[in-house]
Amino acid sequence: MSEAMKESMMGAIENVIDPELGIDIVNLGLVYDVELDDEGKAIVTMTLTSMGCPMGPQIVGGVEQELRELPEVKDVEVNIVWSPPWSKDNMSRYAKMALGVR
Repeated sequence: MSEAMKESMMGAIENVIDPELGIDIVNLGLVYDVELDDEGKAIVTMTLTSMGCPMGPQIVGGVEQELRELPEVKDVEVNIVWSPPWSKDNMSRYAKMALGVR
């Protein structure tokens, strides 16, 4: 997969906003990896801010919807992982500033 395709996929996923925090999941540091196989299957490895996150299904649905809009993507698989666990250190500078996190 090209770097341009990876950037395109991450850009699409950036449209998915965590409804509780109001920041996109890429800047929150929830997306660990994106891949696109030869058959057009997008595989996203990501986490949530907590195991009990009530918005998990909504966030995963948003990821699937945004990636399916890319012409290269034929199918989407979202893998939720808990290791490494998410922490505020994963957040971008933008997200930290927006949420007042130091």
